[in-house]
Amino acid sequence: MDLRYSWEFIVIALAGFSMFRSFCHSEKGPYYTFVHEATSAPHVLYYDYIVVGGGTSGCPLAATLSQGASVLVLERGGSPYGNPKIMNTANFADSLSDTSPNSPSQQFISEDGVYNARARVLGGGSALNAGFYTHASVDYVRKAGWNPEFVDESYAWVENKVAFEPPMLQWQSAVRDGLIEAGVLPYNGFTYDHVHGTKVGGSIFDKNGHRHTAADLLEYAEPRNISVYLHATVHKILFTETGKPWPRPRAYGVVFEDSSGLKHRAYLGRSSKNEIIISAGALGSPQLLMLSGIGPANHLQAHGISVVVDQPMVGQGMADNPMNLLFIPSPLPVEVSLIQVVGITRFDSYIETASGLSFANSWVHRFIRKYELHLNETGQPSAMTAEAMYRATETLNSLVTETLQGGVILEKIIGPVSTGELKLRTTNPHDNPSVKFNYFKEPEDLNRCVQGMRTIIEVVNSRAFSKFRHKDMPVQALIDLMVNLPVNLRPRHFSTAISLEQFCTDTVMTIWHYHGGCQVRKVVDSDYKVLGVDKLRVIDGSTFIDSPGTNPQATVMMLGRYMGRRILYERLMLGRK
Repeated sequence: MDLRYSWEFIVIALAGFSMFRSFCHSEKGPYYTFVHEATSAPHVLYYDYIVVGGGTSGCPLAATLSQGASVLVLERGGSPYGNPKIMNTANFADSLSDTSPNSPSQQFISEDGVYNARARVLGGGSALNAGFYTHASVDYVRKAGWNPEFVDESYAWVENKVAFEPPMLQWQSAVRDGLIEAGVLPYNGFTYDHVHGTKVGGSIFDKNGHRHTAADLLEYAEPRNISVYLHATVHKILFTETGKPWPRPRAYGVVFEDSSGLKHRAYLGRSSKNEIIISAGALGSPQLLMLSGIGPANHLQAHGISVVVDQPMVGQGMADNPMNLLFIPSPLPVEVSLIQVVGITRFDSYIETASGLSFANSWVHRFIRKYELHLNETGQPSAMTAEAMYRATETLNSLVTETLQGGVILEKIIGPVSTGELKLRTTNPHDNPSVKFNYFKEPEDLNRCVQGMRTIIEVVNSRAFSKFRHKDMPVQALIDLMVNLPVNLRPRHFSTAISLEQFCTDTVMTIWHYHGGCQVRKVVDSDYKVLGVDKLRVIDGSTFIDSPGTNPQATVMMLGRYMGRRILYERLMLGRK
């Protein structure tokens, strides 16, 4: 065992044990006392750590840092608490399709023509996603250079608050058994571990269908040491000029705007140990670095931004794990369920499922709403023809009027190998940047999708799943249904003999697991410190080369806790020198 990390654990454990014990069984933590609207913030603030983004990584990071320092969290969205669209299982699709100006889900369309969304709420993506909770693989942890023992302890710290074993009802059980029948073996039962075969994973929805988000991890925070401001949009990081006494730029503060448009400034205290940490997500973190002058010089200058560091790798390596699925109308009523079962194949495709009337009804109708939104925003039609849109609408309406019931079986590939880039559209931090993921650019990704779709077809045709199949609806009809749905803005091929390769490229969607833009060893070092400047780190999914496990949220939360402990340890050691 590494004695340095053993000492680190003892120090942090002693500092946080009483707080941990006090909150283990509380439903409502004292963090409500330190969460405020940014309009109530002073014009100038001083803290040891400034965390930009109260999301899936930012909340556990800030809670941990508050055990030994003062922490300011600036979150551009609002609170998830009391919002039924966020907190209840049955409303999952409603929260993602909410296009109102203050929605917790900010819609965007990638340059690939795929609908997507980014979180704009305390708790980040954990307040919007389908709830599946599962670890990264042992190999992923090894490649990341993380200490396995402290990774496990950090996962456990998260799980004490937000992870649960889901109830296994009929639809999920049928897909589980269908995966086993299709040869996705062995069956591993309920486990958080990432292992080949079929398993039941965890969920951040409890037995009552109530969501628990990364914001719940703020219950671990020391209330006297932390302030969280909502609707606080950071415009830029402030840097010192190079020269004596600092040979390179040093971050010393941020400028943020409240919901009324008033600007505030937050500065680091005088200690050399203080830092700014960006945890704004895979779109927000590279966007903020660019807005602050760290990025490709030519691109920044084209937007009138003064260059602090010419860093061409900012915004590169953007990747989104492509999702493809079949919707299966059922002759029987089905439970409302989100992701609970996963088949982890040996060809690196992951098979998952979700079901339920309200879920499916919302899911199919949101495609029409998003298409209309695209027309309103751009004035440009999609790559689908008017005839295709009419056919899609007729398909949807016929299903809904027949009392839609059923679910989806989806596949997502590992990695992916294909990557793209992120660029600024404007210098307004409220605006979405431009991002292209280049889905299936690399043949390896497409091959995995095809194998995954073949496995889904085997599950649909399995004996275990047969009671949820209309006997007169062959798999080809399910494929035709998906091809006719306006799931994206990409060109379509309506041939009756469409190949699975064409199906994958035509009907690709996001599963919201996009990552990259501030990758380790390219934009940040192994301690997540931004290369070329001092006192600035990025800690979130933008640093990932690949997406961890089948679903990344557990690892993103773990990373916040893991790095918070390391940073506090470094602070302690510096204080002893």
